[in-house]
Amino acid sequence: FIISDAGVLKRLDASLVGKGKVLQVVSATKTDSFNTTSTSYVDITGFTASITPSATTSKILIISNWMYGTDNAPYPRFTLVRDSTEINIGNAVGSSSRVSVGNNSDPGHTEDNIVNEQLSHNYLDSPSSTSSLTYKWQVKSFQTSRSIYIGQAEDTSDANRMAAPSNITLMEIGA
Repeated sequence: FIISDAGVLKRLDASLVGKGKVLQVVSATKTDSFNTTSTSYVDITGFTASITPSATTSKILIISNWMYGTDNAPYPRFTLVRDSTEINIGNAVGSSSRVSVGNNSDPGHTEDNIVNEQLSHNYLDSPSSTSSLTYKWQVKSFQTSRSIYIGQAEDTSDANRMAAPSNITLMEIGA
């Protein structure tokens, strides 16, 4: 490439173009709700997006936000998955659960024993791939008797309870 810099023509190496630039953006919004009592990870339906990187050196920035509601300390655990591999999870420490995002809120200390939380998560992945990649969120509960609701409060009986969308955005970043 030849560019002008204050009237002086300069040569620009094409290999420098695109580094650190956003090459593509894919986004998905989930407006319906989801609930589970599973103590094993399950996919949060509709909370997923796919992207095909243009180069193996590209990175994928994953930006997610969602609301969850619970009824009585289910201690939700959330994990980010690329295809079938958990990514960006904590190291094993003692008996702690390895998660991407979690919450140990005790609703015994909140009004009406109900927890509603807005969560967000950002992660820069280096997948080294030019194949289609699917990023999704999974969740599990502490006990099968405890429900976790995604996109809504546990109790939807009045206007003080909330429903909110879940969003996942994937950005391919040129390396």
